This record gives sequence, C-alpha cells and structure tokens, in this order.
Amino acid sequence: MKDILFVNSRFLSQEITGVQRFSIELSRSLKRILGEKVQFIAPKNIIHSHIAKELNIIEFGIFTGHLWEQIDLPIFLRKHNSPMLLNLGNTAPIFYKNKTSTLHDVAYEKFPDTFNWKFKTFYKFAIPHILKSSIHIFTVSKFSKKEIEELYKIDSNKINIVYNAINEIFKPIKIKNNQRYILGVSSLNNQKNFHSMIDAFNQIADKNIKLYLVGGINRNFASTKLLDEIDKNQNIILKGRVDDKELVELYSNATCFVYPSLYEGFGIPPLEAQACGCPVICSNAASLPEVCSDSVVYFDPYNVQDIKDKIELVLYNEELQNELRRKGFENIKRFSWEKSANKIIEIIEGLK
Repeated sequence: MKDILFVNSRFLSQEITGVQRFSIELSRSLKRILGEKVQFIAPKNIIHSHIAKELNIIEFGIFTGHLWEQIDLPIFLRKHNSPMLLNLGNTAPIFYKNKTSTLHDVAYEKFPDTFNWKFKTFYKFAIPHILKSSIHIFTVSKFSKKEIEELYKIDSNKINIVYNAINEIFKPIKIKNNQRYILGVSSLNNQKNFHSMIDAFNQIADKNIKLYLVGGINRNFASTKLLDEIDKNQNIILKGRVDDKELVELYSNATCFVYPSLYEGFGIPPLEAQACGCPVICSNAASLPEVCSDSVVYFDPYNVQDIKDKIELVLYNEELQNELRRKGFENIKRFSWEKSANKIIEIIEGLK
C-alpha cells in the first residue's frame, strides 16, 4: 500500500461483542501485513489498553462516542490531508468523504425492540448517510449484503463481503469436569432467542444436565420473563461475561453448543465452538447456514419442539457428536482474519 491507511478505532472504547471482535482481529491482521502503513486513531476513553498498545494507537480529541466520531476524528483526518479512512464497526463520520465503511447487518431494522430509542434513532438517521457518502462498503456475509442492497437501494458492485474468522486461542482444552452441560453464548436480547432455547431445555428428560449461558446482561433491555425463567431453574447457570480463557474451556468441555439466534449478520460463536471441538446445534435462520454449511445440526428457531428434539438427538449420540466435531474442524478452515485483511487491502488499493 503506497499511502497510509487510517483506521477508525473507536471500537477500543467499547465492550467486546461480535462487531468489536471483528474490528480488533482485522486491525491486528492489518498491522501485521502493513506495518507502519496503517495507523489507528481512537478517543481517549480506551478500555482495551493492551490492544491499543499492540496497535500503537494514536489518541486524539476531547469527545467520546458518536461525538468523537463525527467531530474529533474528521478534524484529525483533515489535519493529515484527508487520507483514506477504514471504518470497521457499523458507524463512521457522516460528512467525511474519503472513507470505506462496514455495516455488519440491519438488526436495528429487523428487530427494533432489541435496541433503545437513542440507538435506533441514530442508526436510522446515520446509516443511510454513511453508506451514501462512503466510497465502498464492506459487510460480513452474502445474507447481509443482500439485505443492505435491498433496504438502501445500493449497487451490488459497491459492496464486498469480508468474512469474520476466529482467534487462534480457540482450540480444544480439556479440563477435569464431571458435569455434563449444554452451552449457549450470546447477549440476552430478544433476537438471540435464548427464551426458546430455555423452553426447549426445560422439556429435556435428562434432569442431570446443566445449561450454561455466557454473555452480557443488560437488565434494562433483557426480558423480565427470561430472567425469571433462569432464576427459578437451578440447572440453568448464568455465567455472564467471561474472559477468553474461560470461554475456551467452556466450549471445549461442553457436551454440545446451541445457537438459537433468529437473526445474525454472521455469527462467530458457532465457529469458536467448532474450533474448540464442540458439536454445534444451530438455528437455520439468516446467515447461519452460509457460515456453518453442513457442519452442524440445524433446527427451526421458532419451533421449541424442534430445538428440543435436535438437542436430544446430539446429546445421546456419540457417533453424531464425533461427526460434528470432525465437520466443525473442516468448516473453520474456510475463514481467516489474514485472508479477510488482504481482501480489504486489495479492494482499497483498487479504489485509488
């Protein structure tokens, strides 16, 4: 790359979910490939200091959040002759023209009840303008690309797919564990469909197996009924947020991993589970068949009976478990952060 590429690194001031994971891992790969030809700019409220150090972050500005992105970041860029800006985390400075932007999905349109009114209002206003003012757009699946094209009437040639992948730390780590458990990993909001998974789990005949739930909880937006269901069942263990080391151990030692989501632009957790040798049972909705191919057992996420039947199918069939492990290891080979980073570099080079 002849010119320096600048990366909007506001994601370092946010808790890590799928979007932030995508941004962090791609940034690491871009740094390894481009060296000093890529620079990362962030506000001063960074919460992932070790990653900021790794990326040699430039801190700039007085604001945080959207204000930093819309005011401070463009000021910095104009002081540096308005270079190409890569945005990886859904939002971008609206009125800065020399940019490529990434929109992971349109969940705020499809599942508006999942988001608070401030978030929805900003996204509904900002996203169309960001996409229109971007030179090029990235997204994370064929499914999301089609939705963005149709919703915002954008030419297909302006959008390229850059897949997620998984960090190399996700590999099997067996520990001494006498407890059989099913694992679910996601935030507790409506579109993730944990309520249907819990309903299915409650119908399973084997009362000695546990259900471990991992993910952030915002009690202002999580369903009260869902939280009540979790609280009253001693076989459901709510782990909350865990670090990557514990997450790897949980994936590696689960009897199976269940992903009941109603909507995903991509969906990283099934791949993480597969990398750790965990059999995956997955929703057949949205992008998930694209990501998981034939390496999982699928169910209809709107059908609790189907979820329960597929969980029991895997729970009591060791031969099927081993087949899913083998197919899972093959499936994850399709995805690579380095491959995705090189695709971004190639496309940006072609825009000049």
